[in-house]
Amino acid sequence: MCGRYKITKPITKTIDIVKTNIKVEDSDNFNAHPSQHLPIIKSYTNGKALELCQWGLVPSWSKKLEKFSPLINARKETLAEKITFKNLIQNSRCLVIADGYFEWKREEKIKLPYFFTREDDEIMFFAAIHQANQFCIITREATEKISTIHHREPLIINRSQINNYLNVKKDAMEILNSIKPPSLKFHEVSKDVNNPANNDPALIKPLM
Repeated sequence: MCGRYKITKPITKTIDIVKTNIKVEDSDNFNAHPSQHLPIIKSYTNGKALELCQWGLVPSWSKKLEKFSPLINARKETLAEKITFKNLIQNSRCLVIADGYFEWKREEKIKLPYFFTREDDEIMFFAAIHQANQFCIITREATEKISTIHHREPLIINRSQINNYLNVKKDAMEILNSIKPPSLKFHEVSKDVNNPANNDPALIKPLM
């Protein structure tokens, strides 16, 4: 899964991709977490926009339930099958921008946090879906290298595939299934990231 990530200077990093900016500030977030309003890229008839949406998607049918935790991740393998996602993946696609993300490795009774970035240090674009100003990140089965930490990873769209993915006239699953994950690197970081209130550059520093 993907439950935390880092994004800094979102406007600067997407200036060559998006046409308009809707209430996004060029600020730094070292511990982006569910329930926050975070910058994503959506496509409109007049071009792409960078705008804020809340991380965590609440399906309309869940309103009948007393308790329902917003969905922060969606598995690529079942997108086209589950009623919650099959219409969204075809008609409501978006991209989450990130510098890197956090994942936890389970060792006996504890979980150790790690920070992941691209080997080429380029910005990441997570495939995602949106609904009613909310979004959900799509994940895939982890590569052999990443699986030593966790069995899932965000589905990362290459910059050259952004237009194809956001084009709702094209088959979403065909595009997602054709994408090869980029090479990633990672290192262990402080457990301070476990607390959503912590938000500073020290969170991504390698443990000595």
